[in-house]
Amino acid sequence: MIAGWRPKGADYAAALAAAAPQRVGVVTSVIGLGLEVSGLDCALGDLVTVGEHPGLDAEVVAALDGSVRCMPLGRLAGVAAGDPVRTKGGAVLVPTGPGLFGRVLDGLGRPIDGKGPLLSGPRVAIDNEAPNAMKRARIDTPLQTGVRVLDTMTTLGKGQRMGLFAGSGVGKSSLLSMIARGTDAEVSVIALVGERGREVREFLEDDLGAAGLARSVVVVATSDEPALMRMRAAFTATRIAESFRDQGQDVVLMMDSLTRVAMAQREIGLSAGEPPATRGYPPSTFSILARLLERAGTAETGSVTGIYTVLVDGDDHNEPIADAARSILDGHVVLDRKLAVTGHFPSVDVLGSVSRVATKVNSRPHLDAAATLRRVLAARKAAQDLIDVGAYQAGTNPLVDAALNHEHEVSGFLQQPMDESTAHPESWQRLGHLTSILGAAA
Repeated sequence: MIAGWRPKGADYAAALAAAAPQRVGVVTSVIGLGLEVSGLDCALGDLVTVGEHPGLDAEVVAALDGSVRCMPLGRLAGVAAGDPVRTKGGAVLVPTGPGLFGRVLDGLGRPIDGKGPLLSGPRVAIDNEAPNAMKRARIDTPLQTGVRVLDTMTTLGKGQRMGLFAGSGVGKSSLLSMIARGTDAEVSVIALVGERGREVREFLEDDLGAAGLARSVVVVATSDEPALMRMRAAFTATRIAESFRDQGQDVVLMMDSLTRVAMAQREIGLSAGEPPATRGYPPSTFSILARLLERAGTAETGSVTGIYTVLVDGDDHNEPIADAARSILDGHVVLDRKLAVTGHFPSVDVLGSVSRVATKVNSRPHLDAAATLRRVLAARKAAQDLIDVGAYQAGTNPLVDAALNHEHEVSGFLQQPMDESTAHPESWQRLGHLTSILGAAA
């Protein structure tokens, strides 16, 4: 120390902190996907480092009598009982700000696109409270997605939470990329949770494209990453979307998929010692889903419109995660495998899809037009068995006659090329023209 110099203020506090003894814990066991640590004073959600520099980061997921259980944020290979563990002094922080546009981040908000360090704003805690129920702005403005069948038959509102429900290989990710390119929201935040590593670049370069990426923030955790990283990717993306909403902006948060978030929480909960419940999912899975989904929506200013894909197990739309998500969300779009295999894209089952805010954001003429097309489609579906065996007699039902006589026009409206985006006014104009033809025929 220089003679005559005495540390003051912040310098003095920093010097004291550096000189303070550091408490070091020890790994007592490594079992399955987690590890148990004794000798540390830390709380749930705190980060710790296992081993010597650089070490392995882990997060505390359960507190026991005299020890804590941690889940790794990397691979456990090489970790052994007796390894030292040090606390990092707090929970996960994520970046915010316009410097995130066009960037691809991992589950902890670190850049993985090779474009250098982030030029972002302040870092904020990953956990956040959902907006107060009594202070949320009401949903009264439609959100354009650029997809005709969604904008007219299941209209989304700014601040709505919508689920895309389908089995594997039915076109959820492709539909999500269409929305990302065609939406009129100011900001898009996209979370790819549990995706195949091969598909990430394909989604970014082919589906999203340079124009879509330029106004998007993408958070990626592939299927081979630890369960905690996959879980954190969902909450990191949500926190980034919330930070833009806090600035009064309208944000679209797209997550693919919510089911893989639930699966990650199942791994975490079972490793932490929770008992398995419905189909092996511990109770925490369902509370985590509710907490995650309720953070989207409107606030006093700004909005986060959440669009979540739900991978239904074996095309069973009543399996636990699909059922729980449907009960929390403000609507659901069902993708039909029978439509997908015939080349009908997007393979939206109009009759099985519902938007719970459509009546709040659409005018009466628009609602009437959508209802007319629904009646025609419902009549056609009810008579489908007779049509298939050639037993239907023309003239029996005017709505069925209209559906059969104008099948080409109806299919042309409901189908849309993946690289095509249709503005809201044009979508409603086309629906109005179609329903006038169907109404005259009926």
